[in-house]
Amino acid sequence: MSLQYNAILITGASSGIGAALARHYARPGVTLFISGRNQPRLKQVENDCREAGANVFADILDVTDAGVMHEYVSKCHGIMPLSLVIANAGISAGSGGSGETPGQVRQIMATNVDGVLNTIDPAIEVMKHDGRGQIAIMSSQASWRGLSTAPAYCASKAAIRIYGEALRGNLARDGIRVNVICPGFVKSRITDANSFRMPFLMEAAKAAKIIDRGLTKNRAVIAFPWQMNMATSLLKHLPSVIFERLTARLPKKSAQQNG
Repeated sequence: MSLQYNAILITGASSGIGAALARHYARPGVTLFISGRNQPRLKQVENDCREAGANVFADILDVTDAGVMHEYVSKCHGIMPLSLVIANAGISAGSGGSGETPGQVRQIMATNVDGVLNTIDPAIEVMKHDGRGQIAIMSSQASWRGLSTAPAYCASKAAIRIYGEALRGNLARDGIRVNVICPGFVKSRITDANSFRMPFLMEAAKAAKIIDRGLTKNRAVIAFPWQMNMATSLLKHLPSVIFERLTARLPKKSAQQNG
């Protein structure tokens, strides 16, 4: 881990990649600001990080509340100037069922798009003042092309990926690094419930190490595993008629909370 990350804010830290990142970065000299929606799981992550020597502040938050998030990020930065903000909280496509309902579509967009903006906008504000900082946005391999099984999920992850890519150039002059993370299937309580095959499924701890390396090297897009990235890149270039035939019979996915 790079020593530049002495104050890290992670949303969606009560499970999955968010929890793994918190545990990965936890060590003496590091202050962690972690948040999530599930109190028992977040408390366990907090305890693990404290045992590793980190100074930890844990909060139950709803990232869709812009006012709350602005106050939260400002408060954290006041305690310790933020060196890295990871906008990880999101709603993931679930294990199957009737697909995304209209209500779930709006919930997915509110969490995955508005929630990211509510996290990074106040972070950009304080980092611009400091003239330094790094922001990581959690997108997905599902962002490369719209899948009929999870339209809103794919659209939300595509939106924040493209926004993050554009922000990178926009904020470089302010001394702020922006990185987009595009993981494939990473083991979590959500993937444990999935009944379909998940190619190249990766442990969350391994994903956290890959993300850390990518952030330290300031890679614009951190996409992994490479096998999944290659496969999704090929899908991106398939003619629509072939792509639609390949994906038409995939199981529909309902919405589930991550973190």
